[in-house]
Amino acid sequence: MKSLFLALLLAAGILLPAAELPSKEKFHLFLLAGQSNMAGRGAIAPEDKVPHPRVLMLDRSGNWVPAVDPVHFDKPSAGVGPGRRFAILLAESDPSITVGLIPAACGGSPLSTWTPGALWQQTESHPYDDALARTRKAMESGTLKGILWHQGEADCSNSLSRTYHKHLTELFRRFRSEFGNPELPILVGQLSQFPGEKWNDSKKRVDAAQRKVVEEMAPAAFVTSEGLTSNPDRVHFDAKSQREFGRRYFEAYRKLLR
Repeated sequence: MKSLFLALLLAAGILLPAAELPSKEKFHLFLLAGQSNMAGRGAIAPEDKVPHPRVLMLDRSGNWVPAVDPVHFDKPSAGVGPGRRFAILLAESDPSITVGLIPAACGGSPLSTWTPGALWQQTESHPYDDALARTRKAMESGTLKGILWHQGEADCSNSLSRTYHKHLTELFRRFRSEFGNPELPILVGQLSQFPGEKWNDSKKRVDAAQRKVVEEMAPAAFVTSEGLTSNPDRVHFDAKSQREFGRRYFEAYRKLLR
């Protein structure tokens, strides 16, 4: 009776089947970190619920399951982000690998919460510590191949934007040190530049800081947000743009491997 009940849940899409893991060297892991535009707030469509056989995600409990949106669970509003499309394109580019996503973005989180011991009240979590713990858990099964980062909106103030370069550099150095790879690829997604949006000086400083950090910390790449569109809130990328953003992250990563 129990097995029948589980089968019905699987058929209804309420429960995902346990994932079968490949060998460690063929299981390529990517940490998804930052704030809400990495977590994703795009409206979920049926296509976002169709699993790819070689794309997995680490769920809230630390289990590997097929990756479907929402990949993140930081807030109830979590939706389509760039991670799943990135992973699908990467898996399809190399049939020998499986891609594992490690969701760790926290909506609204300023860079100051991405430090050891820092608490972010909005998500009742410790963004940096949790990202480390989840990534280390994931690395028991696979090999960390990169970090996808999108964050900065919360630091677009006069004071915070002026120290953004320093603190982002420190964060990326800590990540590379903690994960034991001084050349771990890092992909930085650009802040939104929606049609009609005018950047203030603080947002320009954050953008310049991100570009500079990418130049200084090779292998790294800056992923443009040019032409991407928003949800009605004018804060978050819509689902179509998040999928396109994922494609751009993939193209940037592929260039780093050449």
